[in-house]
Amino acid sequence: MSLSQVLVALGDPLVEVQVAPHGLAVDVLDVVILDPDDAPDVRPGDFALVIGARGRAALPLVRAAGAAGAAAVAVKVDAPAPVLRQAAADAGVALLAVRPDVRWEHLESLVRAVVGSARLTADAGEVSGDLFGLAQTIAALTGGIVSIEDTASRVLAYSRSSDEVDELRRLSILGRQGPEPYLAMLREWGVYQRLRAGEEVVRVDERPELGIRRRIAIGIHAGSRPLGSIWVQEGATPLTEQAERALLGAARVTALHLVRQREPTAAFRENLLTALLDGRVDAASAADQIGADPAKPAAVVVFALRGGDGADRTQVELRRAEMTGLISVHAAAYRRSALVSQSGGRTYALLPDLPPGVSLLPLTREIVAAARRHMGLRVQAAIGSTVPSVDEVVLSRGEADRVLDAMGRDLDAEVATLADVRSRVLVSETLALLAEHPRVRDPRLTGLPPELARSLLAYLDAFGDVRAAAAGLHIHPNTLRYRVRRAAALGGFDLDDPLMRLFAQLQLRLS
Repeated sequence: MSLSQVLVALGDPLVEVQVAPHGLAVDVLDVVILDPDDAPDVRPGDFALVIGARGRAALPLVRAAGAAGAAAVAVKVDAPAPVLRQAAADAGVALLAVRPDVRWEHLESLVRAVVGSARLTADAGEVSGDLFGLAQTIAALTGGIVSIEDTASRVLAYSRSSDEVDELRRLSILGRQGPEPYLAMLREWGVYQRLRAGEEVVRVDERPELGIRRRIAIGIHAGSRPLGSIWVQEGATPLTEQAERALLGAARVTALHLVRQREPTAAFRENLLTALLDGRVDAASAADQIGADPAKPAAVVVFALRGGDGADRTQVELRRAEMTGLISVHAAAYRRSALVSQSGGRTYALLPDLPPGVSLLPLTREIVAAARRHMGLRVQAAIGSTVPSVDEVVLSRGEADRVLDAMGRDLDAEVATLADVRSRVLVSETLALLAEHPRVRDPRLTGLPPELARSLLAYLDAFGDVRAAAAGLHIHPNTLRYRVRRAAALGGFDLDDPLMRLFAQLQLRLS
């Protein structure tokens, strides 16, 4: 994870960059504590926290961290410290100023969570993002300001926001306890008890006299074990209509992240879908891992990000991670045992335990619309047929891929099933066979100049309607007639032959 990503995740009001001689793209590999009473133990890529020394007193540790190759060093400062900035610049290490009222243990836990989550996702070979990225996704879906807390009400992650935050959120992020009268009311109302009890979205009223805005919250659970809670503060605008449903899905996805942090082998669950769809794991084992009934109907929906051809790889991966997070939240809200995974530039969602005759069109359209509305992403989705059991989801995945291939980059069709694009799918697959077997093609058509080939195909697609075909090509009808006669003469074929017309129309689509 780069220093820039760490800082984005931390955000205000914790740290502020004073100087970064090598930029913010340097890698952060670990978090270490530097104490004036101990010999510095710093390695390249470390994020060093200088405790027990402020301002100029931290100069020796800043120089030592820079000499050892640290990515950044964080120091508490009571006032601007140009000497510290100069020392950091000379040592080649980024200097971060920490607010005096920030608790070191709180900052350390946040940085470790960010770096540790990045390491786990990298080890799992995925780019789905960390808890901070998930908090940002929840904020986009709910229209609010999000914080994720553990069972002791310590903030694990939070969304960035330029919106109006209240006093409770500000103090919570700084690592201090919220206003006691308000916390006492939450206990008196049984809010914490309800959050620990199950999957209930709890509404908490605004308290203007305490500077507290309206909130909704939900508990995070692994089975019957509470793991924490998600809180969504209402900002200057009301929460979205889908906020409570999105929060339900978010709690289930967040549970996976928290379990993974406690037990790294749990990351296997999120790679399980790829193995299942590739046929590398049996359905019964996969269903057991996700708590699904292998004998019940299931289906696969595949999503692809469209547009952004000029973006670099980092931007594309960031958009894809945002899309995957959004899909995960919706899928988990729809089915607890849903699995979401990326493969080959596409995102697959397995929806098991489906009731007979259910349609996935409403859910899929909602996801695509949410991606466009909340994140500005253009997404296409293809729905595979519902199969009788989990051991047949490979068929559903194959069909979904075929449909998405046929949709191509025609963004007018955002969501489709095989029934919607069957003819395009069949023609696309027939063309793929032609492309694989050049000996099946007619060399007379292959040798046509591109302009004549395009004109002939337009003529055949219009069933010989010259005026309609010419209008589509933006040329005069007489020009099209000439080109068609010229193509037939050059190729030496008879367009009065229906079989010739049929095959020509098919082969010309290859070019």
